[in-house]
Amino acid sequence: MKNRCLFVIFLLTVGANHAQSDEQQRINTLLDAWHLAAAQADFDGYFSKMTQDAVFIGTDAMENWQNKDFRAFSKPYFDRGKAWSFTAVQRNIYLGDSGNFAWFDELLDTQMELCRGSGVLRKTNGQWKIAHYVLSIAVPNENVEELIQIKKEKDSVLLLQLKR
Repeated sequence: MKNRCLFVIFLLTVGANHAQSDEQQRINTLLDAWHLAAAQADFDGYFSKMTQDAVFIGTDAMENWQNKDFRAFSKPYFDRGKAWSFTAVQRNIYLGDSGNFAWFDELLDTQMELCRGSGVLRKTNGQWKIAHYVLSIAVPNENVEELIQIKKEKDSVLLLQLKR
């Protein structure tokens, strides 16, 4: 009897882990398709994978795009047939306890070399959508001081403006 109970617990555990893996795979597929839509300049395909109130944080300090503004900014790139090309080389996906939220981080091969993306997804009507995305350029620790010197002047001006 004890062995039978352990076997049932084992099956329930495997089933629960498999369901989680299915959700992670759905999210993985969505994120890959989102990046591919940008690479193929598929404007509708790209933005259909984001919530209506999505936020995109770009690499520039002032790039905090609400969905409507990000669409307007991006449209000319998509219309020219060349948006951007990001390919995930590593990704971690985490699911919230409610099953309606997930978050992720990814390393990306891009035209800017290695970048990091991270974000939050929301599940609505059974469909995962990107609600928040942050893109950053990965900088090796040994190059941080050099980078600080490159951006110091512009950052100083921007910080003065922001602190007013």
